[in-house]
Amino acid sequence: MLLLLSLTVTASQHSPSPKPIPTLHIEAPVELAASRTRLESFDQSRLRSVMRLIGLDDPGPVIRVVLAAETSEWAQRVPPSTAGFAIGAASLVVLIPSRSPMYPDDSLEDVLHHEVAHVLITRAAGGHPVPRWFDEGLAMAAERSWGFEDQARLFRELTLAARTDLNEVDSLFTRSDSARVRAYTLSGAFVRDIIQYHGTAAPGDVLARVATGTSFENAFADVVGLNLVDAEEAFRDRHRFWSRWGPFLTTSTALWMVVTLIALYAIIRRRQKSATLRKRWAEDGLDD
Repeated sequence: MLLLLSLTVTASQHSPSPKPIPTLHIEAPVELAASRTRLESFDQSRLRSVMRLIGLDDPGPVIRVVLAAETSEWAQRVPPSTAGFAIGAASLVVLIPSRSPMYPDDSLEDVLHHEVAHVLITRAAGGHPVPRWFDEGLAMAAERSWGFEDQARLFRELTLAARTDLNEVDSLFTRSDSARVRAYTLSGAFVRDIIQYHGTAAPGDVLARVATGTSFENAFADVVGLNLVDAEEAFRDRHRFWSRWGPFLTTSTALWMVVTLIALYAIIRRRQKSATLRKRWAEDGLDD
């Protein structure tokens, strides 16, 4: 019994305690009380995954979450399609519940998670600037898994859209809704590629270097071992099949080739079944 107790105490002493999570203070006018109640049930422990990904141990001070009405000054500051935004330096997140979230978010909770991630990324970078494509792509990676919709959007981007380099992606965020979707698609795909090929610690290591005053470009090169231009080329090389063959696969010629192959397969299968049936008849003495 004493040995068991000793082992239990020792194990408890060495087992790491869970990291603290950010504290959210949600504010809302009376007419948005229902949305406030809904968000107060948000599982804030989900934010631990954000902190792990960006290498942040201390969540920092309380994050203020303001729910704004459509007629508010906050709502007038951003395009009508924007359902939320963050001001990292002010530890502020503003959500507009009356607006429908657009890609990459599906719900108001998703928007909250995404925008809080931006505040935490700002803290991990020590308040120093990082490119918006990295900020948005990292928030996407921390918020959601890469699904079929993401893959389909990336396929379209690599096959049908004109090539857009990383230094152009940031400007897409300030244009039309369709341009912003393209920017999210490319940002999310590139950051996930970094994580897949350079490890889950890579984003946090980059931010830690930025926090010490190192420029983002140098911090990225130190961690990844490639400058941004070469890293982007490596990313596109890994998707070279789709960029080369994708345009052809979407043509009417390719479609008819697929239809023809399906028809040929159906003919071959039918002949095989007929041959099998005739053989069975022959064995049963029913063949003429």
